[in-house]
Amino acid sequence: MHFFSPKAPLAGAKLHVAAAVSVAMLAACGGGSNNGGALPLLLPGPPTAQPESPPSAPVVTAQKACGDLTGKTVAGAALTAVMVAATADVPVYCKVTGTISPALNFQISLPEAWNGKLYYQGGGGYNGAISPPSVPALGLGYAVIASDSGHQDNALSADFALTDTFAAQLFGSLSVPTVMSTANETLVAAYGSLPAKSYFEGCSNGGREALMAVQRSPNLFDGVIARAPAYNWVGFMGAFNRNSRALAAPGGAFSAAKTALLSKHVRDACDGLDGVADGVVSNQAACTPALANVAALRCAGGTDSGDSCLSDAQLDVVASWTTEASFTGSATFRNAGWNLTGNEDDPGAWRTWLTGDGNLTMALQFLFQDTTVKNYLARDRTVSSLAYTPWDQNQNALYAMAALNDATNTDIRPFINSGGKLILWHGGNDSALSAKSTVEYYGNMRSSVGAAAADAATRFYVAPGVNHCSGGPGADTSDLLTALDQWVTKSKAPSTLVAEKRDADGAVVLSRPLCQFPQYPRYTGPANDAAASKSAANYTCSS
Repeated sequence: MHFFSPKAPLAGAKLHVAAAVSVAMLAACGGGSNNGGALPLLLPGPPTAQPESPPSAPVVTAQKACGDLTGKTVAGAALTAVMVAATADVPVYCKVTGTISPALNFQISLPEAWNGKLYYQGGGGYNGAISPPSVPALGLGYAVIASDSGHQDNALSADFALTDTFAAQLFGSLSVPTVMSTANETLVAAYGSLPAKSYFEGCSNGGREALMAVQRSPNLFDGVIARAPAYNWVGFMGAFNRNSRALAAPGGAFSAAKTALLSKHVRDACDGLDGVADGVVSNQAACTPALANVAALRCAGGTDSGDSCLSDAQLDVVASWTTEASFTGSATFRNAGWNLTGNEDDPGAWRTWLTGDGNLTMALQFLFQDTTVKNYLARDRTVSSLAYTPWDQNQNALYAMAALNDATNTDIRPFINSGGKLILWHGGNDSALSAKSTVEYYGNMRSSVGAAAADAATRFYVAPGVNHCSGGPGADTSDLLTALDQWVTKSKAPSTLVAEKRDADGAVVLSRPLCQFPQYPRYTGPANDAAASKSAANYTCSS
């Protein structure tokens, strides 16, 4: 197993004690049927009573763990432990909270029956708060770990980076190994043992934290799930800035109607390329720029003449979106650009992340690049981020931000050589972070470690029609954790998985194969059968 704990010698001492106890028990029992000359032969005598089997260790329930931990100080962190009652959606658990000085808040959620494993869930945005524990992980019996990464604020604010150097370091890469040390000691205090296996899963910034752990703390986790990883902070924030400036240019704004126009145009051109017209363009590779032919939407003369066409300024936004953005200073200072998916009009896609439905200052890409310019690059909160151009004007600031936040190292052999397993995942309709950038990282990683090592220790999945981390018209739910656990504990490497989309009541409304990249789910079921098109059984992973 892989763990980081200053108490590792304690674990070793426990092994020595256990060995001594085992030797003593062997001596008392005569060493079994095979003497081997190690123990004195016993002369025949009257039958003696067989020693009773030692009693099994009592099950540590959530209630008992709470009682044992509340008021305890572990690794300098004073713990508070309270029971959280079960609801219709969340099982009962013990909520353990504490602070690692000066301001790194963490939470350990202990299930009713611990499975002996640890699950660390990543944060989102610029963190600043602790997310509720993963319900699936709790339900499977994992001890669930989370933190605020060392500062308290809105996830859209990077204000901490301007005023608190240590908080910036914690956010960048230090909070996860720091919390893991205390979490391991807490589990020893609660259960008497370290976790048998430790896993990390995160999306967006949590996906970056996942890759950061793989790259900078390769022995920390046995397995890692990095979903939609924000690994190239300099590159994607620079692309956010470029996109925002294109939208802010005269005539560049996109209304909901303009976004719907573009989306329908792409769907009409590309939806059927995967064998079925179902509103999701699953065969992204075949939806080439030439086939999509967005230029056909140009308004006469290039000036905006209504919702039936795109102006030249709006076509410039599309160009900014689909082309790579590269910045001077490093080969990793880049963003690969986004695909046109045909689902840009989903409420959680362009309208949320890029356009703000015509109000740019409400779009999340604008807000993230704005706080980044102010607090990391210009280091002046009065600066206009839209006037901050070129993005790479301050090389020292880019290097400093990359050193803190970029998880772009593709040579992950230390992680692989320690037995670690990595699952990468990205939503095909992600309007926050580019799936093409994750494709790029995956390809560069395979080149760095070699195809054989990559095939043995890594998997990559793209989920068509799925927004940033979840949502969208595609099947957005997959049990990656169980797949990872079986890979680590049973050497059962995942191949094609199943993805589902559920309604508000939890009922499955459609399913799809979750195919290993570069494959996509191709419909092979009966023609003109709407019900059949909703079942994964009628799709085949194809290249």
